[in-house]
Amino acid sequence: MKAGLLASIAVVVTLAGATGLSAQAPGYRVIHKVPAGGEGGWDYLTVDTAGNRLFLSRGTHAMVLDLTRDSVIGDIPNTNGIHGVALAPELNRGFTSNGRDSSVTIFDYKTLAPISVVKIQARNPDAILYDAATKRVFTFNGGTANATAIDATNGTVIGNVDLGGKPESSVSEGGKIYTNIEDKNEIAVFDPKTLKVLARWPLAPCEEPTGLAIDRAHQRLFAGCGNKTMAVVDMKTGKVVASPAVGDGVDAAAFDPVTKLAFTSNGEGTITVVRQDTPDKYTVVETVVTQRGARTMALNPKTHRLYTVTADFGPTPAATAERPRPRPPMIPGSFVVLVLDR
Repeated sequence: MKAGLLASIAVVVTLAGATGLSAQAPGYRVIHKVPAGGEGGWDYLTVDTAGNRLFLSRGTHAMVLDLTRDSVIGDIPNTNGIHGVALAPELNRGFTSNGRDSSVTIFDYKTLAPISVVKIQARNPDAILYDAATKRVFTFNGGTANATAIDATNGTVIGNVDLGGKPESSVSEGGKIYTNIEDKNEIAVFDPKTLKVLARWPLAPCEEPTGLAIDRAHQRLFAGCGNKTMAVVDMKTGKVVASPAVGDGVDAAAFDPVTKLAFTSNGEGTITVVRQDTPDKYTVVETVVTQRGARTMALNPKTHRLYTVTADFGPTPAATAERPRPRPPMIPGSFVVLVLDR
């Protein structure tokens, strides 16, 4: 991380204290780090509240952590280009979205043993969501701008939803699925039964929405945006009701209905904490320093803990015609899970 960025973070924290926000801040901090090691990059994190586990996508496999012991207890192999994990405990099934293989791996929820692989007619399945109401699993396919519906009970592909743009994170509620469309700066709403798009909501001033969270009690959505904004959306009207500022490099969002706190994890190495004062009023109360690259996140609603992951990196290689924006290499064995609590 650049020295200037660290200085900026320090200024944010100092200003928060000077304005009295520190007295109101929930006090989230990194309480410990879990060295997880292993190879591969990472994407979505999934908390399994029933099993008290954390699923981590790692490029070609999924690591599983026991949150009681903070230790790796299992691994799901052969998930080429994995982005995310969805869980259906009532069916004793779990699902992974495998971007490079255009497939979904179905595994046993308890034993983690792979059961079958479902091939889909779409490119780069990214986010994945289980909708309990329909018992369907949906992959959100960045390469073909659509979503694929799969019967979670038997792995049968049901059909596709044309989303009209690159989908990112999604949530389901009240017989509808809400999806961030990153390249259109909007949320698409569709029916998981009929696979028909019902609405498209513009998110201005939000640009490049990625992470998405939901407040079911007050019918609000929280979209983390690439231009350092959180768009709070009224699910009844589709209107943006608030746009609090967040950190740079957002990739995930979360909302805790008990504490009424919303979060974005920012690749710059911070988590922004936003307090819900009313359903239409929001205040940034905390900027928590994490670690460079910790862009994805998951919330455990039972314990109110946050989890994010990152690694140490080497020098960024020189740009080439083939790789005009090269990424710095991850230092082997440095992958770590950061646990945050109050």
